[in-house]
Amino acid sequence: MEVSIVQLGNSKGIRFRKTIIEKYNLRDKVDVILEKGQIIIKPMSKPRKGWEEAFKEMSEQGDDRLLFNDSFDDENLEEWK
Repeated sequence: MEVSIVQLGNSKGIRFRKTIIEKYNLRDKVDVILEKGQIIIKPMSKPRKGWEEAFKEMSEQGDDRLLFNDSFDDENLEEWK
């Protein structure tokens, strides 16, 4: 597909047709990867998607406890003041 580079204020940009934006689920931000002489544009992934539901389920099942203490018996907290 050939697209033109257009002037956008003091910058330049690429405009995609609405059908391309919808087909590839492009939103307000995209992930741009520069690799071996290529520019790859990908939709932004949401790495924490679903975490809220998973944490809620863990809490309901009582599986949200610490696996080990978050402080140690010999830890000197005074040195951090």
